[in-house]
Amino acid sequence: MRQMTDDELAAAAQLWGIEPGYHDIFGQWHAPTRETLTRLIAALSGGRDHPPDVDIPPVPAEPRRAFQGDGRRVWSVAVQLYAVRSHRNWGHGDFGDLLRLVELAAARGAGGIGLNPLHALFPDRADQASPYAPNSRLYLNLLYIDVEAIAEFPGLQAAGLAEEVAALRACDMIAYRDVARAKLAGLRLAYDGFRAGATAERRADFDAYREEQGEALLRFACFEALRQKHAPDPWMEWPAPWRSPDRAQLEDFRRIHAEDCEFHEFVQWTADRQLQACKDAANRAGMPIGLYVDLAVGINPDGADAWSRQDAIMAGVSVGAPPDEFNRAGQDWGLAPFNPFTVAGHDFAPMRQLMAAVMRHAGAIRIDHVLGLKRMFMVPHGCAATDGAYVRFPFEPLLRVIAEESHRFQCIVIGEDLGTVPEGFRDTLSRWGLWTYRVMLFEREGDGRFRRPEWYPVEALATFNTHDLPSFRGWMESHDLRVKRGIGVDPGESDEARSWAQHMLRSVLGERAAPHPPDTIAAVAAFLGATPTRLVVIALEDILGEIDQINIPATVDEHPNWQRRLRVPLEELEGHHDLKRVADVFAQTGRWARP
Repeated sequence: MRQMTDDELAAAAQLWGIEPGYHDIFGQWHAPTRETLTRLIAALSGGRDHPPDVDIPPVPAEPRRAFQGDGRRVWSVAVQLYAVRSHRNWGHGDFGDLLRLVELAAARGAGGIGLNPLHALFPDRADQASPYAPNSRLYLNLLYIDVEAIAEFPGLQAAGLAEEVAALRACDMIAYRDVARAKLAGLRLAYDGFRAGATAERRADFDAYREEQGEALLRFACFEALRQKHAPDPWMEWPAPWRSPDRAQLEDFRRIHAEDCEFHEFVQWTADRQLQACKDAANRAGMPIGLYVDLAVGINPDGADAWSRQDAIMAGVSVGAPPDEFNRAGQDWGLAPFNPFTVAGHDFAPMRQLMAAVMRHAGAIRIDHVLGLKRMFMVPHGCAATDGAYVRFPFEPLLRVIAEESHRFQCIVIGEDLGTVPEGFRDTLSRWGLWTYRVMLFEREGDGRFRRPEWYPVEALATFNTHDLPSFRGWMESHDLRVKRGIGVDPGESDEARSWAQHMLRSVLGERAAPHPPDTIAAVAAFLGATPTRLVVIALEDILGEIDQINIPATVDEHPNWQRRLRVPLEELEGHHDLKRVADVFAQTGRWARP
């Protein structure tokens, strides 16, 4: 075979049906290098460059970019789902609430619902409520299950939970331990009913889910059953056979403890199907994004994912951040990262599995701390964050996998690229089709002026703030500065600096806010709506005028992180004037998503 140019080689590979990505050749995984492609084409073609009488079209040298959606400019409302208050949930927002939110948002012309990570946590340690420190990123938090929607649940009165649930609904803060206790009791009753009298259709669907999930679900269910037997000891201190069991050992364990393991499988099947119902509702409503889901950057080292894929997880270190001008001690987040030396095994199977888990119900995902795909700051256990170091990852091969999976699931990918970004990093993300993440509070010129809408890029998500930043009202009233000082946290900003920033924001919002006052959330919507950005997101907390911050980084007990419930119940949202006003503003800027 003659020496072909790169364009000819790529075109020939396409014509001979060699798909992009790694290929299993005689039991070994090969990247599509020039040598590998040439050998494959030679084997398929008998030495010909291409099929006879076929012209080779020019092929761009750029990689196949991630899925980009349908090109519309839309808006979404962001929700901390656990915080949703309703007359029917159990003191913690659930998938029944999400189903109703999808209907409400779609009717207002929203293109999607943005969600906090929904990853599985630890129900027996429910107070450890951060969605960014998951037990497993492959499975879902059971507290989001709408127990009363399960066909086999006998009802609140028959379950003896009516008074307990009524008390939970009345709480202003989420009583996580009590919610978890009630949910587990309700799920056990539903499971007992399922075992005793599930319809053939329901049982067949459950069996199909188990078959689809395979070994991953087997490991998760066995881990949860083992954890209950050995709690509170972490898995690293369990009896030797269970610290790193193989599949045969786990299958034996499941046979012996079938009911305990099947309960956890039933819970995950229930959660999966309820979340799928929300996705289906968004599709029926014509939402071009549907569910926009957050992916946490790492996992709890005590959790199921770390135990299940010990070969793919970096042991002995935590993810963190180096010292900077705002945090001179650096940060140790206590999360376990992927192992950069093994993550590429079997065509990046751990990353593909993770992408499939988070994308299966999503029209868009946000990868938290996307810089970790290129390099991750790791802190050895027992050391201070000042002793950490950056560890490089196979950046572009990981982006290739993400792009391929995004096409498989028709899912847009947004990289949370805040902070100090290495030179060329955003260009590489863009080349692979990952959107950038732009936060108004950070988008300022050197003199403090806020950048105007036309400055924002097209392939991006734009928003006013994040869960780690003040609410709009809190920022405008300097409430966050007072709260942080009151709990001994340096806000990193003086009252004078904030006053100047508020003046600058009113100035830029005033250019487009009319007829809305420049210090209202409608003015923010007008600003975001005017950007060329494909997706803009506005927090439900900001629409409802919540003043307190969702999470204050570097605090644990000093502030009620992840605990506050929305003041306005779901049932009153349909007629809420500020939600209607914001939706109308977005419609006026051309962001009306209804077909």
